[in-house]
Amino acid sequence: MADSPRVAMVAGETSGDLLAGLLIDGMQAHWPGLQSSGIGGPRMARRGFAAWWPSDKLAVHGYSMEVLRRLRELLRIRKQLRERLLKDRPDVFIGVDAPDFNLGLEADLRAAGIKTVHFVCPSIWAWRADRVEKIRRSADHVLCIFPFEPELLAQHGIAATYVGHPLAGVIPMVPDRTAARAQLGLRDEDEVLAILPGSRSSEIQYIARPFFEAAALVLKARPAIKLIVPAVPALRDRIEQVARACGLGDALQITTGQSHTVLAACDATLIASGTATLEAALFKRPMVIGYHMHPLSWWLMRRKQLQPWVGLPNILCREFVVPELIQDAATPQALCAATLDWLDAKRQDPPKIAALEQRFTALHESLLRNTPQLAADAIQKILAPAA
Repeated sequence: MADSPRVAMVAGETSGDLLAGLLIDGMQAHWPGLQSSGIGGPRMARRGFAAWWPSDKLAVHGYSMEVLRRLRELLRIRKQLRERLLKDRPDVFIGVDAPDFNLGLEADLRAAGIKTVHFVCPSIWAWRADRVEKIRRSADHVLCIFPFEPELLAQHGIAATYVGHPLAGVIPMVPDRTAARAQLGLRDEDEVLAILPGSRSSEIQYIARPFFEAAALVLKARPAIKLIVPAVPALRDRIEQVARACGLGDALQITTGQSHTVLAACDATLIASGTATLEAALFKRPMVIGYHMHPLSWWLMRRKQLQPWVGLPNILCREFVVPELIQDAATPQALCAATLDWLDAKRQDPPKIAALEQRFTALHESLLRNTPQLAADAIQKILAPAA
């Protein structure tokens, strides 16, 4: 190996691009002459990464028909990438998230003697216990973003390092609510509900209507409340259509992006299960977690569920610190009632809110590490025997 390693990487979607960008930062601090290439996004490209395919090629989700329609293209890309990497071998391959694409590729490369790292442990503790054996075959090392994961992987003979969660370093320990409200044109004294129905087309299809119908009920109970939705640009028109159909009209403030500003500004949030719930917890905000999907997808997911919690804040705290209303339970009436409980507590039971904020602060502290450096240190140790 040369003084600076040649690194191949595959990162899918916006979140993978963010994680991979941080990882490249850490590796470049170790190896200023680092060469990196593969599948990536704009954050990686800004750090000198050579993208042979853009990361959005991998942006498909769950058990949807979209996956089936795209399967041939994804398999073709993976085959071409595998052949290229086996012909021109990197010092290490790093698969960033996207386990359905990356683990099979990693297994083939590892069998050919190429060092492999997987960044972000697949959620074997929540949904996919069947992936453990696949991870063991695929990865020389796993970089974990939750503190309990390395011990769990060690039980299965898989080497791993906890590197912290990158979001914990991005979100301030004490968010500036006043500044966020000023940025959004809200007053300090306003009561503000953030509504985050998801960032995928399928989520808007299944979640936006019950969320907005619940928001209309909240508005009826509290006419002065401010309702605000941070929308992914590509989905803004659809969100506006659903909001109008639910009778919200001008009562709903829709921003393009700015989800962190909206979470910093709000008193509580009605939020779709996913990474956004962890962001809300790091902003120390009361939340009601809701989710709804195609019935077949729900049946398939539920069969694989290993624990009673779905939302990341509850999974990490190991109890229902915030309510979850999933699938048939996610009715507008139930979502409204759970949201009003938090808003009432802010006025009538401040110790309840303070206890939640304290719990989320402890969670934030447990996830806050120097992720780029820790990840690069782990990769350096993996490469050391070949150096």
